[in-house]
Amino acid sequence: MKRLIEKGLMFGNLFAVDSPALVERYNRALHHLTGMSTELAEFHIDISGYSPEIGDELDDHYYLNHGGVNRQFILLSTEQKRCPLLNAEFSTSRDILRRFIDANEQQLFALTATDAVAGELENSVLTASSPEHLFDIRRIVVEADTTIGTIAHADHLETLIERFLGEEDAWFDDALIGEMVETAKLTGDITRNPVRLQHAVFEQKNFWTAHFGGIYLFQNVQHPALIASTSKPEARLPISATLSLGDRKQVAKFLRDNRLAEPIVKRHGAEEVAILRQKMDFIIAGALANEGLELANLSRADMRRLAARHADTLPKEYEGLAAMVRWAETRGARPSIGLEHPSYFYLLRATDTPDRDLVNMLLAELTVLDVRQLFICHKEAFYRHYRTWPHAKKAYVADLLAREYAVDKAGARAYLFGNEPDMSGDVPGAGRDMGLEAPDIALDQDTLLA
Repeated sequence: MKRLIEKGLMFGNLFAVDSPALVERYNRALHHLTGMSTELAEFHIDISGYSPEIGDELDDHYYLNHGGVNRQFILLSTEQKRCPLLNAEFSTSRDILRRFIDANEQQLFALTATDAVAGELENSVLTASSPEHLFDIRRIVVEADTTIGTIAHADHLETLIERFLGEEDAWFDDALIGEMVETAKLTGDITRNPVRLQHAVFEQKNFWTAHFGGIYLFQNVQHPALIASTSKPEARLPISATLSLGDRKQVAKFLRDNRLAEPIVKRHGAEEVAILRQKMDFIIAGALANEGLELANLSRADMRRLAARHADTLPKEYEGLAAMVRWAETRGARPSIGLEHPSYFYLLRATDTPDRDLVNMLLAELTVLDVRQLFICHKEAFYRHYRTWPHAKKAYVADLLAREYAVDKAGARAYLFGNEPDMSGDVPGAGRDMGLEAPDIALDQDTLLA
């Protein structure tokens, strides 16, 4: 994994805690939440305040996320909203933290000027020991305060002020006035600068979780389903469909019936055909790396020449994509690519809905030979597969991602998947028709219903 770290493809874009003041604030918050502290003078943290260096020091990389359900967080700066979330157990956690920071940026900026803000993404369950518990996780409440309780003191001061204004003889209540003065020393003038955090409750109905080998739970769609990355849960669950990634026909029907996926290339001459060509390059790299060929510094033209010489070793995923590219570019015969064809899901991407990122994450697991989509949409799965690859493939993929993705992440995501909401906070699909366009494409749609 060292190569990925050096190229900024792993542990990249973290917030540097590199001053004594920041380290001291972090330690106060860490002790407040966990009773532990760090001896490190410098380290890096993600959006939740988790540090891989401190995880190594404590020999506990879940020191802010024990049980994997109610994630704790430490905010030292509003700049953390631009950081990734490491060791994610739920796909919604980073988005909730980012939205919480966005909604309270001015207040958090003031609070973190002198202290750390510590808190928890509080679910309605304490543990997820069985798949049934996932259906109880519908609302996430963000509990947060500084290490000295500034927000709690402000709430108490508001109560005291209401008493002072409402009670007839409050001017003569020395105890009440004294308590107000002492509390105000901790909060400042809350009439001029209110200390209150907004937007602290978030709905979580459609999400992915790392629990139970990986599960996608879609509850807020017309045809709900649970889709397991490995084997389907044996328990009886309160949902109409329980699937696994191996149930290709049912998964494709689920995506179609809920209008969650669409063809990448819908017509002749579409510029999106370049996306299919790039997928083909990654498939070539995977196949030829297994043959022991050195792939470093090869251009796309070099890759295609190698593919021609080693055509017998290329998988069927490559054949389906190549047939679709020929149809789109030459107006030749339209290929019939049915659901059972290994390239089927490689020809799809999520439609522009609020669940776009979740659907692209699901598609990434269905198309693991497209390592760029796997890296962008499902980093946990990417790192897991990366560890099993031969050296040549690791080097080729790391170099290509660093050269063509890391230099313009937002642009690459917008090109591949549509407008990128990650930093702007825009919700994809807002105010748009979320229906599928009638596709002029060579997908065998009848197979979905067979």
